[in-house]
Amino acid sequence: MKTDELIKYWIDASEVDFVAMNNLFNSKDYVWALFLGHLVIEKLIKALAAKNKIKTIPKLHDLNKLARLVSLQLNDDQKNLFDIITSFNIEARYPDYKKEFYKKCDLSFTSKYIDEIKGIRNWLLEHINK
Repeated sequence: MKTDELIKYWIDASEVDFVAMNNLFNSKDYVWALFLGHLVIEKLIKALAAKNKIKTIPKLHDLNKLARLVSLQLNDDQKNLFDIITSFNIEARYPDYKKEFYKKCDLSFTSKYIDEIKGIRNWLLEHINK
């Protein structure tokens, strides 16, 4: 794939997840909304990796590691937020972690982080479109 095609691929994949995240949130499926929110951010960072002509985009899910890969300048609050959002990747988690996470994911908790994810998404799209 050419660079522009690869960037578009990651942005489009992120957009599909963004729509699904909002649908899941609106249907009160908070755990999966946050999981997809993590994927929204992950895929946009991978679009930045493509833009930066990183030939092999690693199959990482850790947002801070991906941010370092693309030389995103993050302050401490952003790094902390990326760690929190990375924790929403529940696929590979143990059942006891999942159980605790499910308990946390009420409307208030989820709304807060969905708003954060939307803000990061816009910020990353600005970086991609520079």
